Amino acid sequence: MSLHAHGASTGTPAASATCPVGITLGDAAGIGPEIVTKLFAQGLPWPAVVYGDAGILERTVRALGLQPTLRVQAHLHPPPHLLPSSVGGVIHVLNRWQPLPTDLKTGLVQEAAGRGAYEYLCHATDDALAGKLRAIVTAPLHKKAMQAAGITQPGHTEILAERSGAAQVAMMLANRELRVILVTIHLPLAQVSRQITFENELNTIRLAHRACRQAGITHPRVAVAGLNPHAGEQGQFGREEIEIIEPAIRQARQENIDASGPWPGDTIFMRARRGEFDIVVAQYHDQGLIPVKYLGVDEGVNVTVGLPFVRTSVDHGTAFDIAGHNKADPGSLRAAFNMALELTHT
Repeated sequence: MSLHAHGASTGTPAASATCPVGITLGDAAGIGPEIVTKLFAQGLPWPAVVYGDAGILERTVRALGLQPTLRVQAHLHPPPHLLPSSVGGVIHVLNRWQPLPTDLKTGLVQEAAGRGAYEYLCHATDDALAGKLRAIVTAPLHKKAMQAAGITQPGHTEILAERSGAAQVAMMLANRELRVILVTIHLPLAQVSRQITFENELNTIRLAHRACRQAGITHPRVAVAGLNPHAGEQGQFGREEIEIIEPAIRQARQENIDASGPWPGDTIFMRARRGEFDIVVAQYHDQGLIPVKYLGVDEGVNVTVGLPFVRTSVDHGTAFDIAGHNKADPGSLRAAFNMALELTHT
């Protein structure tokens, strides 16, 4: 399955194609500083600036033994004329918020780290909206740390949607074998069925089609998973498929979207992996994310569809248990960076 393609419109400001990619540090108490530092140490094919804390990154460079080949340079504004990072080189950092405490501990929930992660994301979003960034690539944040800082949004997707004013967004997870987009995201399972509405279903199908077109697929094949076992078994196990999902699929087809289903959730991902479909619309978080992550977290990329700019992210969390131990793999961050470049190719 081809997951990336070229020449598609992204909706980003025209100037962004020549600007650096913005990388948000995420929660500085997690593995974000380590994977960002390792990414720069390996070299990047396009200029990038990190929205984060310069002091944290300087300490990370030292802890990883990467001095003097890698150094940190702080900026007040996104530098417009950076060169691609060769192996080693410079980590360019922008921080409009206050410096993090010098005694910040790794692997622990801390208010300052949660607030910092939120501020970095908001500032990167503002710059992307202003056409100062080619795309945004995000390292993981920690929900409890953000809650400790008084941030009510449950994750990246919700913050990005609110900050950018996007009317409809969806989370898409992708790797070399699957593309999956979610109708509902961060909800208790008991609340999912209430959010399976005709409008949410149809909008997600539309966003799935849009995501594939953006990836260069001329005629996307959108497969929609059922909510219930066996896709409801003609109403025996639930009526959401009959009353909500099927009508949304019919409406999408009237809009010339090649949508099909609802298909049973236990076979739809296998069929997509074999090439029958280009993207799967999953009804809830774990239904869609488990198949993608089972195939390999290191290659998975999270894409927010529906924003006025491209945003990609790692397919893993803050990994507090290994933070600060030089065990974090930057593979998913590199995959996210590469996909951001491909989705903004001109």
